[in-house]
Amino acid sequence: MEWTNLLSKMTLAEREQEPKKWADYPINDFEKDYKSIILSAAFRRLQDKTQVFPLDKSDFVRTRLTHSVEVSTIARQLGIMITQNKTSYLPKDFTENPQTANAIPSVLSCAGLLHDLGNPPFGHFGEVVIRDWFKTAIIEKNLSYKGKLVRDFLSPQMINDLCEFEGNAQALRILSKVYYNPDGYDANLTYSVMNTLIKYPTDSEHINTAENADVKLHKLGFFYSEKNIFEMICSKTGTKLSKNNFVRHPLTFLMEAADDIAYATADLEDAFKKGLFTIDDFIRFYKIQLKEVPNQSKKEKAEELIINLEKQLKKQTRNQENDFVIFQKWTEYTKRWLMYVVAFSFSKNYHSIMQGTYDKDLFYEGFHCYSIQILKKAMVKFVFDSPEIVKLELAAKKIISSLLSDFVDAVLYWEANEEGAYQLSKTQRKLVNIISENYKTDYIRARGDNEAKNLYLRLLMVTDYISGMTDSFAKNLYQELNGIN
Repeated sequence: MEWTNLLSKMTLAEREQEPKKWADYPINDFEKDYKSIILSAAFRRLQDKTQVFPLDKSDFVRTRLTHSVEVSTIARQLGIMITQNKTSYLPKDFTENPQTANAIPSVLSCAGLLHDLGNPPFGHFGEVVIRDWFKTAIIEKNLSYKGKLVRDFLSPQMINDLCEFEGNAQALRILSKVYYNPDGYDANLTYSVMNTLIKYPTDSEHINTAENADVKLHKLGFFYSEKNIFEMICSKTGTKLSKNNFVRHPLTFLMEAADDIAYATADLEDAFKKGLFTIDDFIRFYKIQLKEVPNQSKKEKAEELIINLEKQLKKQTRNQENDFVIFQKWTEYTKRWLMYVVAFSFSKNYHSIMQGTYDKDLFYEGFHCYSIQILKKAMVKFVFDSPEIVKLELAAKKIISSLLSDFVDAVLYWEANEEGAYQLSKTQRKLVNIISENYKTDYIRARGDNEAKNLYLRLLMVTDYISGMTDSFAKNLYQELNGIN
């Protein structure tokens, strides 16, 4: 792979010609990307989407929007670190080509803002609910269409797209809308930013969730509906190495690491603020986990972090407010070390990353690889298994499942309503009318002569609509449709 291709400024639609006078004060293509993202409706909706705590009423805990801004900041800083470091691993690609070095932090900043764009309401649990609903409806409950089982009507990949619904693929779908409507107001981003966003350059039929599998295969990265756009982007950026051989964009590794770092530190900070654990609880848990670390040198590095926290506690008078400030400072301290090892790993593994052969994350075998594992385990221990989160997730499941049942039933025969046997009921018509016009227009632009594909696209129209909802909108619509005051 070559940076001249990886940093492609091509876009899915031709960008509007700017007045010549504007060239006096130029703004580069990636800064235009940044502006387009900030102005997009899909990005703004992240302000009312769950990061960790569904339907939370606190104005302190992070939303998807604030999380995305943090990931963007970390990703940008990682871009600076890998292009300007003082180590012997600094690639000549960056020292000999300052334009490349200057562009990378901007691309990463944009990708960080976008990385959760396709997530449905109620966090990653919302993805699980959508997957489970389709698995039940299509595989177990025999959802049918015109007297034929949907699972026999759709192709295996179409079925897998629905049953393995993934926010990463949905993000690409959202950003591909401009291809069908170049005159609209959808974000029209450079291929380099869009390719960086594709964490998993694989389809739903070739997922491999095994722990030791190539990291790019762990989830699906694009739906069948965006297959051609995916291949076009990868061809132009050079991440398509040969037929059916797609690899990650090198910057994707850094964006993913930035997301992991934010999740393992900032989200843990939110949980502490909400009182789900104390510093003493956390230290006890951390030390228990340390005993399981098999590598002595890496165990010592992980131990250095918790020793630092204990030292800070000894310097302060212990009370709830001081403990929180200390924990905040400690998570920032930890974040810096995690960023250091990620930047070092990228530089050290640069050659294999650029060859498309590196198949791990950037924490793999680094001296804080166990540190971040312990932090992630702490999230499970203190947050995701807590009764508060479980109750909120059960409420979220009821909301999303109910909306899917209503709207999938309504759209199955949306275009077949002129045929007597398949006319929509009044209720179904009203439900279709509720779906935002932009989603129905997107469907009309993308549909063709293949009836199975059109059915698949109508089902995606429902997931577009529901995954685009904010937490509050989904909750309110569920209550309205079910007569709950």
